[in-house]
Amino acid sequence: MQPYFSNIFFNIILIGMAGVGKSTAGHVLARICDKKFIDTDELIAKQVGMGLQKYLDQVGIDAFQQLEENTLLTIRPQGLVVATGGSAIYSETGMAHLQTTGVIVLLEARIATLETRVNNQDTRGLINPEGGSFRDLYLARRPLYRKWAGLRIAADTGSPEAIARKIFDRLPDTVLPST
Repeated sequence: MQPYFSNIFFNIILIGMAGVGKSTAGHVLARICDKKFIDTDELIAKQVGMGLQKYLDQVGIDAFQQLEENTLLTIRPQGLVVATGGSAIYSETGMAHLQTTGVIVLLEARIATLETRVNNQDTRGLINPEGGSFRDLYLARRPLYRKWAGLRIAADTGSPEAIARKIFDRLPDTVLPST
C-alpha cells in the first residue's frame, strides 16, 4: 500500500464541528501540501447567491442538506484540501463518496473551546435537526464524525499552522484503500 501523500490526486477532507478550524487550518494545509483549497460552505453560498443562514431560512433543512449532498458528490480525487460544512456527516451518500476521494480528517475540540469560538450560532447556518443547544448538537454529531474519520487530530490548541502540520505529519500513517 502506498502512503496517501505519495498520490498527487488524493484529497484531504476536513470534517468537524463549526469553530474547530477546518477552513483556517485547511488553507494552511493546502499551502504545505501544494494542493488547492476548497470550502463546501463557500461553494454552496456562491451557488445560491446568499449566505448559508439566509438560504437555510428560505428553503429549510431538507433542501439545504440535499444541496450539500449534491455539492459533496461533485468532489473528485484531484489533489484538494476540502473543508466541509459541519453538517456534511448527515449525508451517508456524500460521506461515502468523499471516502473514495482521499483521507477524511476529523478535527476535534472540546465543547468549551467550540462554544468560545462560535459566538454566532444563530446566524452561522448551523444544521440542527433535533433543535436543542450547541452542546446537544456537538454530542449528537460526535459519533458521526468519528464514524467517518480516517484520522483524528486534536484542534483545541495551537495555531492553524501547528494544526496543519500535525495533519501533514500524520498523513504517512494513512494508506490508500486497496483496489
